[in-house]
Amino acid sequence: MTPARDTYPVDIAGVHRELPLFEVAPGVRIAVLNILGDVELTEAAAQALAERLAATAFDVLVTAEAKSIPLAYALAVRMAKPYAVLRKAYKPYMGQALQAETLSITTGQPQTLFLDEKDQGLLRGQRVALVDDVISTGSTLQGMRLLMEKAGAQVVAEAAIFTEGDRAKWRQIIALGHLPVFTD
Repeated sequence: MTPARDTYPVDIAGVHRELPLFEVAPGVRIAVLNILGDVELTEAAAQALAERLAATAFDVLVTAEAKSIPLAYALAVRMAKPYAVLRKAYKPYMGQALQAETLSITTGQPQTLFLDEKDQGLLRGQRVALVDDVISTGSTLQGMRLLMEKAGAQVVAEAAIFTEGDRAKWRQIIALGHLPVFTD
């Protein structure tokens, strides 16, 4: 049985969802967007973001695993662009991967992002659009930017379904909406 939770209502490109609130630190709750398995929401968000990204000249979409992978895929299909996924764990088949550390608000733990050796060639010298589901503290985004710099790629756009927290921090982000951080 799923426990009863407070929710925060959102409308994303015409699709309504009630996002559950989870405590991520004492007295701090966030509305959690989880698009994994939510085809309707992912498709609607991808269409809306594709329309907003259409005016930006870029070559490759880049995202970090895991929740934003379906969004990056749906965007790639709509925009006829390749995409790369920055991984959160190193596997031997990734070869000489590049790496950068990040700290996620949802895990509260330091994480390392890895750029697979095979994707380094895809990104070198290219203009990239970074894509995430929610940009909150900016730590994952910073790690993604650092990896793009190491790979020799130029970040020309940053997009997300939502930004979160201090809205003024995220003016350059192409986003479909903004989520508050809830404090008791």
